[in-house]
Amino acid sequence: MITKVLSAAYYGIQAYPVHIETDVASGLPQFNVVGLPDQSIKESRDRVRAAIKNSGFDFPPDKITVNLSPADMKKEGPAFDLAIALGVLAAQSIIPAGKTDKYLFLGELALDGSIQPVKGTIVMISSLKNHGVFVIPKKNAAEAALERDATILTASTLKEVVSHLSDGTALDRIQSNWSQPSLAASYTIDFSEVRGQYFAKRAVEIAVAGHHNLLMLGPPGSGKTMLARRIPTILPPLEFEEALEITKIYSVAGLKSYKKTLLTERPFRDPHYSISPVALAGGGSWPRPGEVSLAHHGILFLDELPEFRRDVIETLRCPLEEGEITIARARMQETYPARVLLVAAMNPCPCGYLGHPAKRCRCHLHQIQKYQNRISGPILDRIDLHVDVPHVPFQTLQQDDAVEPSAVIRERILTARKTQQIRFASSRHVKVNALMTPSEIKRFAEPDKEGKRLLESALKQLNLSARAYFKVLKIARTISDLAGCEQIQSEHIAEAIQYRNLDRQWSS
Repeated sequence: MITKVLSAAYYGIQAYPVHIETDVASGLPQFNVVGLPDQSIKESRDRVRAAIKNSGFDFPPDKITVNLSPADMKKEGPAFDLAIALGVLAAQSIIPAGKTDKYLFLGELALDGSIQPVKGTIVMISSLKNHGVFVIPKKNAAEAALERDATILTASTLKEVVSHLSDGTALDRIQSNWSQPSLAASYTIDFSEVRGQYFAKRAVEIAVAGHHNLLMLGPPGSGKTMLARRIPTILPPLEFEEALEITKIYSVAGLKSYKKTLLTERPFRDPHYSISPVALAGGGSWPRPGEVSLAHHGILFLDELPEFRRDVIETLRCPLEEGEITIARARMQETYPARVLLVAAMNPCPCGYLGHPAKRCRCHLHQIQKYQNRISGPILDRIDLHVDVPHVPFQTLQQDDAVEPSAVIRERILTARKTQQIRFASSRHVKVNALMTPSEIKRFAEPDKEGKRLLESALKQLNLSARAYFKVLKIARTISDLAGCEQIQSEHIAEAIQYRNLDRQWSS
């Protein structure tokens, strides 16, 4: 007898239905799973056999063949356990014929028959909500509740599911009276703790207001990392769709607590410089999101940027431009969102003290050039703002003057973001100044006459690339938004040019 039970699998943050066909036929006892299963699915044979027996049901001493369709898509993970077990039981008529037709089953089985949580539940429910009634592990209920348009039942054991299908015993249903959780984030750190560095803090404010990538250059102990770690305190709150995307990424990566419904804080990821290209970009034999995707809608902080391997840094080219990253493997291709605000920090030279007012640099010229050249021109072009973070004098550290808190900076940023929201209301893809296309720059970032003359002069002197030229206009647009000005003026262009100082240093 052949039975069919529906389950699901995911790729990236999308999902597709998997039809599980089970054939129980006379012959020597065998249990085979076909349809490009990975090792964890092959091991499900033992889990399913034990779970069925320990739930009080008979396991057939026959030849059992399970086919996972579509057979040309490689499948992984233990999420098919529950559906496979139900297929075996239905083939023995323990579950009446046709009773599984309207359901989609997800869940890993423990040996005692209990149903364990699985990764990517919210992804599969969101993508396949029109494919039937979902039956999922009770421990996945919190994240499944985010999908309001699906019918979802939860179960703790295989026996509960069989009872529901056989005699109508009710399963717990996720209630539809769902309310959106608060997306407000709270922090124990604040920008008021940073003494001095007014120019650098201004650059950070511009970077966040227009979503411009930022590179901070300065000696050890000048406050680069301290500034970076406080950037989340001035970020705009997440919109619900952004929070849902982040939750999906962390769910498929297996990094989300099953007890937490929605991730409500913007991510801050700071990988060590020893990270591999696969760990940063994502990948592996079974593609998984990397740090650049885990930082989606948040901050990717790369401290000691030149210490990262060149091939690691180069993997950022596409995500910084496109806001997503595609991981290609022999049998599959997966795309993950990767719209990050890149914040990087570096010393000016290997010893760190080039230009320091009190400490002497010990590096030779060729060492400095080699160190700086670890960052390629194309990557530097993709970083909008370059800012010096100089040594902070002792007197500045001892001052008791009031320092602007994060809340005040954040209010200015929210005002500038609201201006951009109105400006790009008709655009599907552009929401912030940093994402403007050349045609949108022509429309929204046209400077006045003085500004044009100043920009033309700077282009000749600094030998800026076309990409850097557009970056200056985008930065100037954000500066004018923070100032409440409708048109970009010469002072906005002048300030924007200051943040391209590495173009001059690197070219010389």
